[in-house]
Amino acid sequence: MSALDNATSPYLLAHKDKPVAWRVWSTDLLAEAEREGKPIFLSLGYAACHWCHVMNRESFSDPETAKLLNENFIPVIADRVQRPDLDQLYQAAANAMGHAGGWPLNIFLTGKGLPFFVVGYLPKEERLGQPAFSRLLTDIAALYRDKPDEVARNAQVAYERVATLLDRDMRGQAEAIQLDVAAMRMGQRYDIFLGGQIGQMKFPQTIFLETLWRAYLRTGIQQFVQLITTTMDASVLGGLYDHVGGGFFRYTMDERWLVPHFEKMLADNALMIEFLTSMWQFNRSGLCRQRLEESVAWLLRDLLMDGAFAAGLEAESEGEEGKYYLWSEAEVDAALSGTFAQRFKAVYGITRDGNHLGRNLPRRMGHLQPQLSQADDVLLAKQRGLMLAARDKRVRPARDETLLADWNGLAISALAQAGAALDHPDWVLAAVNAFDTVVKILEEGNRLYHSANGGNRGSFGFADDYALMARAALHLWEVTGEQRFLDAARRWVATLDTHFWNSEKGGYCTTADDAETLIVRARVLYDQAIPSANGIMIGVLTRLGMITGEGAYGERARALLDGFADEYGRAWASCASYINGFENFATGSQLVIVGPRNNPRTQELIKTVWGKALPNRLLYVVETGEALPMGHPAFGKGMQNGAPTAYLCQRNICSPPITSAVTLSQALTLPPRPAAAGSA
Repeated sequence: MSALDNATSPYLLAHKDKPVAWRVWSTDLLAEAEREGKPIFLSLGYAACHWCHVMNRESFSDPETAKLLNENFIPVIADRVQRPDLDQLYQAAANAMGHAGGWPLNIFLTGKGLPFFVVGYLPKEERLGQPAFSRLLTDIAALYRDKPDEVARNAQVAYERVATLLDRDMRGQAEAIQLDVAAMRMGQRYDIFLGGQIGQMKFPQTIFLETLWRAYLRTGIQQFVQLITTTMDASVLGGLYDHVGGGFFRYTMDERWLVPHFEKMLADNALMIEFLTSMWQFNRSGLCRQRLEESVAWLLRDLLMDGAFAAGLEAESEGEEGKYYLWSEAEVDAALSGTFAQRFKAVYGITRDGNHLGRNLPRRMGHLQPQLSQADDVLLAKQRGLMLAARDKRVRPARDETLLADWNGLAISALAQAGAALDHPDWVLAAVNAFDTVVKILEEGNRLYHSANGGNRGSFGFADDYALMARAALHLWEVTGEQRFLDAARRWVATLDTHFWNSEKGGYCTTADDAETLIVRARVLYDQAIPSANGIMIGVLTRLGMITGEGAYGERARALLDGFADEYGRAWASCASYINGFENFATGSQLVIVGPRNNPRTQELIKTVWGKALPNRLLYVVETGEALPMGHPAFGKGMQNGAPTAYLCQRNICSPPITSAVTLSQALTLPPRPAAAGSA
C-alpha cells in the first residue's frame, strides 16, 4: 500500500503508483532518517506545474532512478498548495543557498530537517548542460556518506540564514515609512517600455501594482499610471490573457508578454479581478469591463465546484503544455465557418505558420492591429463564442479540485467588490455561496482547515487562511450588511490572536502554536503568489476597529506595523501589502450611510460609493432602528428630514450630513488631474 493512497492532493495522487517509495511529510520521518543514517529528499510541486509532471514522467517513473532514491534517501513529496508552510520555509532556504526557487523544488535535508543542497528540475539524462538527475543523486548520497562534517556545516549555515530571514526580531517604528518614496522605489523596478517588473519573464503582480495605483490616486503623478497602464494593457491584450475563454494564465515566459505558461490559478485570477475592478471604478474603460466580465464568467464556468472554487487548471493536456489553447489556421477557419474568419485572424494574429511552436495562440499584441468598428466588436464577440464552443470539444486540462481557504478568500473578496461596483448581484451571490461552502467544509469550532479534496480535509489552517477569509467576510459585510459576516471576521481574528501571534517579537506566525513543529516557525512580511497574512491583517484590524469602535483592534494593528518596521526598511520591494496596509491604517475613512438598505435613495448613495476607486474605503450601512457602537465617530447621527443620509468620517471626525448622491459623488471625487492613460 502506498503512503499516498489516502492523500487529498491530486498532485500527490499522480505519484502514488510510481516506483519511488514516496512518503508524506511528518515529524516521524526525521527520527527515521536519523535512525537509518539517510538524508531526506523533499520534492515540492503542485498539480498545475508543467515541469513537475515532466520530472514525474522522466525520473520518478523510472525504476533505476527510483532505486537510487529508495536505497539512499527517505523520499518525501509535498504539494506546495496544501503545505504552504513547508514551501515557504524551504523556498526561503533555497534562496539562502543561492537558488532562485520555483517548482519543482528538490531539496536535500539532514535527519534534523536542515537543508544542505537544492536543485530544481533536472532531466533524466544529461541535456543542454544540465546533469542527469540520477548522477546528482549518486553524488549527493556519496557526499552525505563520506563528508558528514561538510554536510553539517552547510546545513547549519543554511539554517541560520533561514532563521534570520523568517524569525529575526524585526521591530521598529512605523513612522519611518514614507508611502510615496516606497512607491517610487517600487516603480523603479518596472519596465517603462513593456510593463511589469524588469526581467525575462513577466508576471502581472497585482499586489505590487496596487501600491503604484494607490500612489497615483494619492498624488496624481503620471509616471505611476504610465507603469500601471503599460503593464495592464500588456496583460489584457497579450498572451497572458485567454482571449477565447477568459481568465489569465500564470505568467509569460518572455518579456513582451506574448508566450504564456499555460497554467491558470484561482489566486492569480482573483487578484486580477479585484485590481481591474478598482481601475474600472476610476476610468470606466470598456475594455476593462469586458475583461472583468469575461474573467468572472470563466471563474464561474471552469472553477466553480459545489459552491466554492477549485484551485486551478493544469498547464498541459494529453501530455503537451498549452495544447488545449493553441490552434492551426485550418482549425480557426473550421470553427469560424460562415463568418468573416479573416477579420478574426487579422485581429488575433492567426497565420499559416503560427505564432507559437507552429501553432497559434490568439492574442492582440505582437502584430499589426487593424482599426475596429462597433460592428467588428459584435462580430468578434460572436466569433470568440464559436471558438470557445469548438475548444470545448477538446480534451480539457485537468482541474485541481482542492478547496483552499486562502485562495477562496481572495475570490470571495474579488467577486463581492466587483459585483457591487458593476451592479452584478449574481456575482455577489456567488461570493456568498463560496463563503458558506468554505465555512461548511473547512471550519470546525473557531478553527479553519487549510484545504479539502474529495471529502477529506487536509492540514489545519495557516495564518493566510484566517487573514484572507476574515478580509473576505468584511467585504461581504460591506456589500450585504449581514451580521454573520462581521461575526465570522471577529471569530477568525480572535483565533489568530490566540494561536498565531508572537507575543515576544510581534507579528503573526505562519503556523499555529499547536501545529507541527518545523525547523523555524516563520513570521513572514513579504508577499509571494498571494499577499502576506501580516500585510493583510493590518487592513483587517484597522477596518474592524472602525466598525466596532473597539480600540484593541487599532492597538493590534499598530503593534503589527511596528513589529515589522525594521524589516520594511530592508525588504521594502517585497512587502507591498504591508505598505498598502499602512496607508489604510494612516488614512482609512468610513462612509456611513443611514437609511433602509432597500430604499431607492439609500441605494443611490451606496452605488455612488461603489462607483469610486477608494482603496481605503469602509462602507457602513446603518439600517433604520440599528445603532452604531458608542465608540464610533458617527454614533447618534441619523437621517436628515427622514431622508437616507451619508457621513464621511476620518480620524474620529465626520462631515456634515449628505443626502444627495450628486453631492456625495462630488465629495468623493479626487482632486482634478489628467485622466488615466491606457486602455484598461
